[in-house]
Amino acid sequence: MDTQPNNMQTLFEQLGLEGDDASIEAFIAEHYPLPDNMKLSEAPFWNPGQAAFLNEEIVEDAEWAPLVDELNARLHKNVSTQ
Repeated sequence: MDTQPNNMQTLFEQLGLEGDDASIEAFIAEHYPLPDNMKLSEAPFWNPGQAAFLNEEIVEDAEWAPLVDELNARLHKNVSTQ
C-alpha cells in the first residue's frame, strides 16, 4: 500500500520526470504559458502515456486530479476547466 502523500514532486515522478523543486520550476518555466484553449493533456510535450494519465485523472476526478489542476494552473495564464 502506498502511504506517501501526493504532492507536486510525486506527480512529476509519476509522470516519469525529475521531481525535485528546481526541475519542476524549470519544466514550468520552459513550457509556460500554454495557449488558453489548450487542455493540459493536449500539450505537445507529453508522451502518449503521460497525456492519457493526465486526462484520465481529470475526467475521473481521481486521486491525482487536484495536483493535475494545480499544474494546469501553473502552466496557463488564464485558467479554465482544462
